[in-house]
Amino acid sequence: MAARIDHLVTSGTFALDGGEWDVDNNVWIVGDDTEAVVIDAAHDAAAIEDALGGRRLRAIICTHAHNDHIDAAPALADATGAPILLHPDDLPLWKRTHPDRAPDGELADGQEITVAGTTLTVLHTPGHAPGAVCLYAPGLATVFTGDTLFQGGPGATGRSFSSFPVIVDSIRDRLLTLDPETAVRTGHGDSTTIGAEAPHLEEWIARGH
Repeated sequence: MAARIDHLVTSGTFALDGGEWDVDNNVWIVGDDTEAVVIDAAHDAAAIEDALGGRRLRAIICTHAHNDHIDAAPALADATGAPILLHPDDLPLWKRTHPDRAPDGELADGQEITVAGTTLTVLHTPGHAPGAVCLYAPGLATVFTGDTLFQGGPGATGRSFSSFPVIVDSIRDRLLTLDPETAVRTGHGDSTTIGAEAPHLEEWIARGH
């Protein structure tokens, strides 16, 4: 059976640099009727486990370690036995949320994760966070971008651990080189395509988004 993409939205709080904001997060599940991976276990482990519907969870993949993307990861790992995978450059952020629970494995640029016959390739795309990654699934004509690229521009870079020039380089070099028809499935809000976002790169740079 071919892999499919399931989607749910969970709600909670993003906290960093002394501020808190109410947020809705996209949780993406890639798999078939027997196995799956979760991309960003946000806020509600029980809701994510319910969405899995009894499928074997192969991995919990973190696009980055801001608390709103990882707060439910340990509970989901405990419930399913799945390993939590994170790029090591985001360990300082991870420890702010989970000081007593380390991730189970590391993500590395170029690493391939296969589930239900579909390959997800890890693209290290720092800028929003040092260890931010995107997950490119050419077989699904999709890239999961976390908070690196949204409909309308780059992710926020005004807080600790972030850099606007670095995120622009990541988007230009790692994402806008993908097929224009590639769907961009984001960490928050609506999806878009590479082709829809590519023409606006110079505008983003001029705005210093």
